[in-house]
Amino acid sequence: MAAVTIIGGHGKVALRASRLLSDAGHEVTSWVRNPDHAPDVEATGATAAVHDAEHMTSDEMAEALAGADVVVWSAGAGGGSAERTRAVDHEAAVRSMEAAATIGDPLYVMVSYFGAKPDHGVPQDNAFFAYAEAKAAADEHLRGSDLRWVVLGPSTLSDSAGTGRIEVDVADSGEVTRDDVAAVIAHVVDHPDLAGRTIRFNNGDTPVAEALDALA
Repeated sequence: MAAVTIIGGHGKVALRASRLLSDAGHEVTSWVRNPDHAPDVEATGATAAVHDAEHMTSDEMAEALAGADVVVWSAGAGGGSAERTRAVDHEAAVRSMEAAATIGDPLYVMVSYFGAKPDHGVPQDNAFFAYAEAKAAADEHLRGSDLRWVVLGPSTLSDSAGTGRIEVDVADSGEVTRDDVAAVIAHVVDHPDLAGRTIRFNNGDTPVAEALDALA
C-alpha cells in the first residue's frame, strides 16, 4: 500500500478519491486550507493536514510531503481573480512539483482538465482564459520535469452517480462523473506503470480498469 498525499483535499473529486484510496488500504493525507474542512476529509478515512499551498514555499511543501509515495494535485483557485488563479493553479502547482522532486521518487498525479494544452483556444477576453493558461503551463512544467507523472484530463464534470465506465484518448470532450474521475485517480495510484501519460477521458462503455490497463 502507498502513502498518498492529496493537495486540495476538500474538493468534490478529492473527497471521493480519498475515500476510495483509504478503503483500499492506502495511507491518505489530504491537505486542506480551512481547518473547518478537516472533519469532512477525516470522514473519508484520510488524515487531514492543514496547509495553504498557495502561500507555502517549495521547501515547506517538501517538508509536508516527506514520506509520500504518490502526490495528487487536485487543488485550484476555484475562480476569482486572474492573479489568484495563476498563483494557485500554476505557481503553487509548480512549487509542489519542485518539492516532490526532492523527497525521493514519488508518482505525481495532476488532475487537470480535458482541454488543457498550450493551444487551448480560449479567447483572452474570456473569464476562463486565466485558468486555461495556468493549467496548460503547470501541465507542461510537469511533463518537462524528472518526476514520474500522470496528467489526467477529465471532461466536463457531473455529480451524477458513477458508471464505472470511461472512454480514453478521445478527440472530443464530453462529460464524466466525479465518481468516475475519483476511480481513475485510484486506479492510477495502484498502477504507476501508467507514468508518462496524459489521459483524457469521458464517460463511455469500457470499465475503468480495462480502459486504463489498455494504455499501460
